[in-house]
Amino acid sequence: MSKIRVAVIFGGKSNEHDVSVVSATHVIKSIPKDKYDVICIGITKKGHWMKYIGDVDDIASNKWEQHPDNVPCVLSPDPLHKGFIALGENGEYQNVKVDVIFPVLHGKNGEDGTIQGLFQLAEIPFVGCDCISSANCMDKGLTHTVLDANGIKTAKWVGIITSELSHLDKKCDEMESKLGYPMFVKPANCGSSVGVSKAKNRDELKSAIKLAFAHDSKVIVEETIVGMECECAVMGNDEPFASTVGEVCSANDEFYDFDAKYNDAASKTLIPARMSEESIEEIRKTAVKAYRAMGCSGLSRVDFFLMKDGTVILNEINTLPGHTPISMYPQLMQYEGMTPAQQEDKLIKLALDKAEVDYE
Repeated sequence: MSKIRVAVIFGGKSNEHDVSVVSATHVIKSIPKDKYDVICIGITKKGHWMKYIGDVDDIASNKWEQHPDNVPCVLSPDPLHKGFIALGENGEYQNVKVDVIFPVLHGKNGEDGTIQGLFQLAEIPFVGCDCISSANCMDKGLTHTVLDANGIKTAKWVGIITSELSHLDKKCDEMESKLGYPMFVKPANCGSSVGVSKAKNRDELKSAIKLAFAHDSKVIVEETIVGMECECAVMGNDEPFASTVGEVCSANDEFYDFDAKYNDAASKTLIPARMSEESIEEIRKTAVKAYRAMGCSGLSRVDFFLMKDGTVILNEINTLPGHTPISMYPQLMQYEGMTPAQQEDKLIKLALDKAEVDYE
């Protein structure tokens, strides 16, 4: 039987490009080579798509972009092509067919449903959530709305869109009345804590809102939750499995920002988290409930706060969580007994199962 051809897409125009290439390196090295042929598709920060055949170790450093054998390519939305069109010299092209796509893309254009919609048009199975669930999980306002409707506790919040900046003081009045200081201000559609600020007074609140609008046209302002930051990995389609809970110990006293996540060695994770078995089970149950409510499939990492009184508050859902060596998702699944190779194998099989493809 021939091997399954997997296209791993990495990079992208997102401000999380540099995290994506590290995640992709881990994923590519972990995919079992006895079962799968891997085709590497890199997207530069300017949005140029390239078929890459060089050393996997050059992906994380972004040296891959300078490889002389890179071939420009596009993903065809026509199901007839079942893959990519590699553009050669003199107008020649090659149809690079694939069986499944593993998008190792974080943030905008990779985790927000845009590229998932393209995969669905092309009728190619792909790892992770579909277009609608990706978009709804990426948009923090929509996530709040769906979870609130399903009885899943989240932080109190107020949304603001660009047109409301003309009466910002009125919106600040609403936020102060409903939320109180300090508040967290977040772009609605960014990940890895990009553009997130903590505001302790009105001046800081206005500045934080303007900073968040530099990253998105919609901003979410939330009450501050004082509790243990913890995360749960979920994998599956119709019968999702939730891992044990991991605890985030951030090097940043204010919050777990981008630098604390990826650049500060003092940040660490504890698996399992320092909490009771009852709290772990409550978080696992809530993670699966949220996963189903949002329509997730394949995988997601669900982030929570555990309050001192035992209350569980859901923070956010990441539909394509980091797969770097220090990322919580692969660590949690490894704790549950799944090696990196078994994780990637299972995720690819879940993608094929969802598309009802016979791969045996």
